Amino acid sequence: MGEFGMTERSPRGQSFDVRLPLLAGLVTFAVLLPITIYNDFDQFLFILVARLAVGLVLLVISGIAAVRRRWMQSLAVLSMLAVFCGVSWIMARNSSEIRADGRWLLWAKKYKAQALAQDPPKYGELQHMEWDVYGWVGMDTTVYLVFDPNDSLAAAARSRTSGKFKGIPCEVPLVHRLERHWYSVRFYTSSFWEECT
Repeated sequence: MGEFGMTERSPRGQSFDVRLPLLAGLVTFAVLLPITIYNDFDQFLFILVARLAVGLVLLVISGIAAVRRRWMQSLAVLSMLAVFCGVSWIMARNSSEIRADGRWLLWAKKYKAQALAQDPPKYGELQHMEWDVYGWVGMDTTVYLVFDPNDSLAAAARSRTSGKFKGIPCEVPLVHRLERHWYSVRFYTSSFWEECT
């Protein structure tokens, strides 16, 4: 056993360092988090290209180590690849919630002021503003920041159900609670608050 019990020696003196996959996970998270929060749909392309590039580089390094019969090093690099793919997949799968929570954490005060400064809503509608738009080739998905003083959207946010909700004119696929009275509401692609499709 090596220093701090972190490495495991093989019969030929090769070692597998468990710190490498842990480091890969931390670096992947640290790099992708700001990209997810600050960027829009371009992050999808970036993550796709980055995954392919990093995956290819790690596979080549692992292959070189295997050709040199350094099995533990090859295994360590493959474990880094697995952790990288896993962390980036989890972040991509949850990117809308990560983006909403991150933006809210950083700029909630500004967004609240902007939303409440909008024209008063039509009778029965909730106070709202366009908060985020992403898409590809004219197929935009719009997310609205919604102020719900009665927290009537809380059940929809908890259950993650889609549907038509009081105060929102269109059927929506996702309601996400940011904090008490404040929600991000994602509309279906090419649907807008003023025009449901």
